[in-house]
Amino acid sequence: MAVPKRKTSKARRDKRRTAKCRMTIPATMECPQCHAAKRPHAVCGECGYYNGKEVITVE
Repeated sequence: MAVPKRKTSKARRDKRRTAKCRMTIPATMECPQCHAAKRPHAVCGECGYYNGKEVITVE
């Protein structure tokens, strides 16, 4: 079984983890009802519609 010979330093550990934290900009699409930008497969925050149906009421 492979066992580390030395303890991984905090600097080396954190350098490796920063690559995972770099994220891409979330995808957006246009809402077919109000034409506002929204995330795909999510309820529109402006009008409250999802898949052509009103899911939540927005004031």
